[in-house]
Amino acid sequence: MSTAVETTPAVPAPAPVAPESAEFGPDTVVLYFGNDWFAENRTSSHQLARQLAKRCRVFYIECPGWRAPRGSGRDLKKVFVKLWRFLRGTRATEEGPKLRTLFQIPFHRFAAVRWLNRRIIRTTLAWMAWRHGIKNPISWFHVPHVPFLVGELGERLSVYYCIDDYAAYPGVHPETVRAMDAETTKRADAVFIASDTLLPAKLELNPNTHVSPHGVEFDHFARAQDPALAVPADIAHLNGPVVGFFGLIESFVDLDLIDWLAEQRPEWQFLFLGRVAVPAEALPQRANVHFIGKRPYAELPAYAKRFGACVIPYRAGAWSFHANPIKLREYLATGKPVVSVDTPQVRKFADVVDVATDRASFLAGLDKALATPSDPEAVARRMNRVADSSWSARADAVIETSRAALAAKARAEK
Repeated sequence: MSTAVETTPAVPAPAPVAPESAEFGPDTVVLYFGNDWFAENRTSSHQLARQLAKRCRVFYIECPGWRAPRGSGRDLKKVFVKLWRFLRGTRATEEGPKLRTLFQIPFHRFAAVRWLNRRIIRTTLAWMAWRHGIKNPISWFHVPHVPFLVGELGERLSVYYCIDDYAAYPGVHPETVRAMDAETTKRADAVFIASDTLLPAKLELNPNTHVSPHGVEFDHFARAQDPALAVPADIAHLNGPVVGFFGLIESFVDLDLIDWLAEQRPEWQFLFLGRVAVPAEALPQRANVHFIGKRPYAELPAYAKRFGACVIPYRAGAWSFHANPIKLREYLATGKPVVSVDTPQVRKFADVVDVATDRASFLAGLDKALATPSDPEAVARRMNRVADSSWSARADAVIETSRAALAAKARAEK
């Protein structure tokens, strides 16, 4: 079956907008298409939406995932939760954006399903636009799987903010996602990418592509250095050095490496915070390896305070090659030593990160980090490396580039 992404007519575009309105400001409406607003990980999708909401009127539109349900209890629960949120309509959030949930049938690989989903989504958005008086918005796509909307919402500008090689995600249909990503890239007025390894391919599809590295909530993670911050009670029992990780535990995490490290250093404790998305039998079965599940974002600095070292143990592959992990900047903001596998984006931080090329050098990096007493100068170097990389600064830079693209488009349409 063909995986080509189809496009269909949309709501008629409003009349042209005068150049003087080509600005981001309090009256600007941004239709922001992102992933689950209540996801356990605070991603760049959430961070940039929060920043935009301080400057504009943001409608954060939750897009259904691109992975087909596997029939698990968790997947079925997600379907019902999405349906419930969809039926609730548009509602406010404490952090600024108004929230609207889209609902669609998740089997994107089938043309008939894509056809039906397009009509469900278009109807939902047309109703929302009428209900809230939305005209001449800016569309902002942080996900690639609604390409048929790009440029079809009567928007003044369409932005695609691509943070990963989405087709390399576990559990997706690669050809379908790759086609969606390419179509979204071509149709957008401006494209941003988090990793410069994606740049050559994106420039071939859209010459108005710009590199936009991730930011970090520096003050939040710097709390790990606060002497008054208490270590959480659920890890107080851990003895010896702690090697820490927070984030999704997916198939791109090299659990074989972790198992080997834990075998080599049984006196260390390996602590993993985050949802486990791999089968239980894939996890290392060792007394010094602990998977404690999700913890609130607000509490991550307290857990990091107990880390002797932080790790990024990704498997080699297309996903990790293009990844620009937010956790790298978050780790550095805690001031803790970081040991990581070798990837193009991590290599840029080799002055403050121990970059390992194989198992032996990964272990050697941890040996060094855990054997060395905390050095205030080293802590300061790590923290200073990301101190000016706030999400606010990142949003300002992206908006400035988008404003230029908007003005150029307005001039071209005169």
